[in-house]
Amino acid sequence: MGTKIPITPEQEALPISKYYHREPAPIPAEKLALLAKGPCDPGCALDIHHRNDLFLPGYLPVETGYCVLEDGTGFVANHTAMPGVTAEMFDWWFAWHGCGPLRYTIWDPEDHTGAVSLNYGQARCAALSMKERYWGTTHIIREDIGMGADELFASFREPRELGYEQDKIGTDACSTIVCANSGTTRSAQMSVVMTHFLRSVPGGSELRTRFWMGWHIISGKARRMLPEGAALPIEVPRALVYHNAKEFTNLAAILPQVYAEERDRF
Repeated sequence: MGTKIPITPEQEALPISKYYHREPAPIPAEKLALLAKGPCDPGCALDIHHRNDLFLPGYLPVETGYCVLEDGTGFVANHTAMPGVTAEMFDWWFAWHGCGPLRYTIWDPEDHTGAVSLNYGQARCAALSMKERYWGTTHIIREDIGMGADELFASFREPRELGYEQDKIGTDACSTIVCANSGTTRSAQMSVVMTHFLRSVPGGSELRTRFWMGWHIISGKARRMLPEGAALPIEVPRALVYHNAKEFTNLAAILPQVYAEERDRF
């Protein structure tokens, strides 16, 4: 177990601090064994231009893995079982966690210092659906994704804005998508397209996450942000896949209970 992010006495007094004190759920041994084999075959990674293949039945060649692609950009995939989790809970989490202290930290108490929504009013607007409360919002995030503490941003977008076939969301193919252009606040080169693709399964949901590193999607089209000729070191996607596995394993363990207790506390 690693060292947890220090919290304040005011945060300690919050009801959700009990999740901070819980031991984080461990990454499944079979996932760690898979990642320990090293990078996946870049030829099997999902091309950002074919991202709607996520809607196809079944699974893609790489559901958990990482690599640097031939063009120098990075790819990360992570599959997470989320028993007891619904699309409503998942959308709620992304609307809720940027609107109060300690909320982001309980997701990963060892690596998440905090996240703040720049659009509090929208996130708390009861007239909006949970999706609409985070679509078009930006979070400023402080965390360590395995390469040292950093300040990041996530600009959440309606899936159609990032080129997804939105009419397929809410079907058997996909229950919800949380997607964003993201990256570090210090360098446009560290731009990332983030996609959390949730699909209902018996007993809950499965989460199929993808990160395309060195890219943003602008006006529905993928645009390379990494300079031509540059290449990410393999350590960058490797760090992200381990971090993502860690944080979402823990979120899967706590989300049903957090949602039951906090759903109306914005």
